[in-house]
Amino acid sequence: MRSSQLVAGVLLIGAVGRAPITSVGPLVADIRHDLGLSSAATGLLTAVPLLAFGVFSLVAPRIAGRIGLERSLALALALLAGGIVVRSVPTQLWTGTLAVGAAIACFNVLLPGVVKRDFPDRVAQLTGGYSAAQAVVAAVASGIAVPLAAAIGGWRYAMGAWVLLVLVAIVVWLPQLRGGPAAAGPPRRAPLPWRSALAWQVTLFMGLQSLAFYVLVAWMPTLEREHGIAPGIAGWHLFASLAASVVANLTVPVLIRRLPDQRLVGVVCAVLIGAGIAGLQWLPWTAGWALVAVLVNGFGAGMALVLCLSLFSLRTRDDAQTAALSAMAQSVGYLLAAAGPVLIGALRDATGAWTVPVTALVLVSCLIAVFAVLAGRPRTIARD
Repeated sequence: MRSSQLVAGVLLIGAVGRAPITSVGPLVADIRHDLGLSSAATGLLTAVPLLAFGVFSLVAPRIAGRIGLERSLALALALLAGGIVVRSVPTQLWTGTLAVGAAIACFNVLLPGVVKRDFPDRVAQLTGGYSAAQAVVAAVASGIAVPLAAAIGGWRYAMGAWVLLVLVAIVVWLPQLRGGPAAAGPPRRAPLPWRSALAWQVTLFMGLQSLAFYVLVAWMPTLEREHGIAPGIAGWHLFASLAASVVANLTVPVLIRRLPDQRLVGVVCAVLIGAGIAGLQWLPWTAGWALVAVLVNGFGAGMALVLCLSLFSLRTRDDAQTAALSAMAQSVGYLLAAAGPVLIGALRDATGAWTVPVTALVLVSCLIAVFAVLAGRPRTIARD
């Protein structure tokens, strides 16, 4: 019984782990107009959660070490609900956005440890499952953002509506606070593997693929709108990209189980990410060709996410080491990724076009392939 409840809780936490961010991209133009933000400042709006990921990824294992994984995740859910509400209050956009990022950082770091501890033989499957739930809800959030804002009174209410799903996740997760591993005392903590070359390879793969993903979440709808795509269609294209990632989330675990290592999967996802990004700029600018590009990119991004989350478990020996690698990779990786939306926005302002920013992102996809090969070799940190 506890196993099924735990799976449901993990899936729901996954479901709320990206929608509060992806719902912002399609509303960027409205937010900029309402608040008078520059392109760089708008990029910073997307970067704030990533900066929070970087900082709080190091804090999450310490909290879990004191109160346990289950209670830490419950605390993070409560913080997420509060952050979403506060973010929708006038003048509190930045404070609420920071709280949202802090909460999701805890999900990112601690969920792989829960999977490693309770489902060691189903790491790839359950990782793919909660990644798929995350991608489905994130896709819906991006797709309905514009019409929802029009229907209920503006972008603040459209972003705030996601607190309802978080409240459902809290209710489902509450039974985990009674009994089980949480009652047995805090889990063992492992030191962060700063001196491991393999850990750094996983970290850089994590950071670079995250940079590419969050840049597109922030700027893809704007890029499309500047090329003549209607705002509503641009929002649904982001939906299509995230929907394609769901297919990848469910496909990659099968490949991981059947292949001797993860190098091929990593290279393929990097190629798809780069091809999709290039297509957004250099394919003929019609809604149909843009859709092809976002689908290719979305599938590659979905592959990369599941691979990253799986590597945290596959490259470690127990749940404590998994949490340590997850904390290191997500802290450094998201700090790297946080620079992406701001730099791309600044490049767009400086050059007046998207050619240079898109070229830079294609080069990033080449680096993703390099670190995917290094991180995908069949080794563990203990033997590095």
